[in-house]
Amino acid sequence: MSDSSSTTKKSKRPFLRGLAVLLPSILTLWLIVKAYQFIDSAIAEPINRGIRAGFIQIPNYFPTIAEKLAMGPTQETLAAAAATKNVSIENSSAMHAIAHELFESSVNSWWAEHPWMNLLGLIVAAIIVYISGRLVGGFIGRAFYKRIEKIMVAVPVIRKVYPYIKQLVDFLINDEDKPKFNRVVAVEYPRKGIWSVGFMTGTSLQSIEKQLPDSITIFIPSSPTPFTGYTITVQKKDTIDLPITVEEAIRFAVSGGVLVPDHQTLSGSEPAKMEGTSPTKD
Repeated sequence: MSDSSSTTKKSKRPFLRGLAVLLPSILTLWLIVKAYQFIDSAIAEPINRGIRAGFIQIPNYFPTIAEKLAMGPTQETLAAAAATKNVSIENSSAMHAIAHELFESSVNSWWAEHPWMNLLGLIVAAIIVYISGRLVGGFIGRAFYKRIEKIMVAVPVIRKVYPYIKQLVDFLINDEDKPKFNRVVAVEYPRKGIWSVGFMTGTSLQSIEKQLPDSITIFIPSSPTPFTGYTITVQKKDTIDLPITVEEAIRFAVSGGVLVPDHQTLSGSEPAKMEGTSPTKD
């Protein structure tokens, strides 16, 4: 019985090892593909439709430009389409509608034959994002952005969602708004005897410093979402400096303590290890 169970365990190990090797890469590629598909369908495609719609309207609003660029169907094509629909060539309004329909079909067919044109929507979106970033960097842009934020927060439903989404985006993308962690420390929190891993963010408030000399502020991240947590103030002597990087501490919090740096692994234990980590010295 023991031999069969041992054989079963040995047969499972290569399979689990294969999952451990392949799943991170497969999931990463899957997320990238899904993100691209979402951006392409939700952002790029509407922009492409707008570009095609604007291009199709050129003969209607700028006939001179259309004539110079030889845009639109030829007279032979128009006559053939009119004959197919039993429309008289003398009927100018009907002929104009037929010409517009043929031109629209021609543009859509040409666009479909050139798939690389779909990248135009992504390029335009990237340009819009860049210009928005440049505008917000100025005084007028910042004032306009703050005004929009006030409107967003004033809407009953949106104000319940917008602040949290903004907090998440700022944590992931905006380096300027990220908290600047000085070092990783361990502190007894939420009570004596329970140690939590946190980030020292700086000195305490002046009013607290008067009552609690040599105190520091520590951010205790929550698991598995380290962008939320608790901010506490304790005396520096009540903390322990940990020789691990901020990235290692974040991975430790996200994994619920499963991902332990190699140099912090207890002898005889076999927890999950972080790749590419090394001891750090203050």
